[in-house]
Amino acid sequence: MLIPRHSVPALQLDTLADGHFDLSADHPENFSLVVFYRGLHCPICAKYLTELERLMPDFTQRGVKVIAVSSDTQTRAQAMADKVKATRLRIGYGLTLASARAWGLYISSSRGKTSIGIEEPALFSEPGVFLVRPDGTLYYGAVQTMPFARPVFAELIGSIDFALNNAYPARGEYTGAV
Repeated sequence: MLIPRHSVPALQLDTLADGHFDLSADHPENFSLVVFYRGLHCPICAKYLTELERLMPDFTQRGVKVIAVSSDTQTRAQAMADKVKATRLRIGYGLTLASARAWGLYISSSRGKTSIGIEEPALFSEPGVFLVRPDGTLYYGAVQTMPFARPVFAELIGSIDFALNNAYPARGEYTGAV
């Protein structure tokens, strides 16, 4: 389990249009928003990333750098980028399942073709959304076992505004006896 105010795991992978990505070298003004998605086979992911693409100027205005990441191949990641008409959103691909697990993501096995007729990979990670401070520590994290009922990006923007305006600390950091 990742702990707020502690360092997140390394995240290095290639992107479709922005070269090699290294979270430790991202250097956002306020946060890096890392959105792990299931892959091209997931119609809910396409809808989610379309909304993220639409809101990219709002994140940028708040000093948040954004990347969407999956274990898809470059070809499948490009197909997803084309589907969601991504022009501003960085899309990373080739996430290893070991890295997904280090981030606390759930791993699923293929059930064949999805409702949109695209074959699921043999193994892939389920969604996760993380805000990482410029110092590499976790500020916010949400992981899921299912593709639906994800954090709403518009609400996340409001939460970022509140956090920045009130110097609100990361919560959930207590690891002592209970």
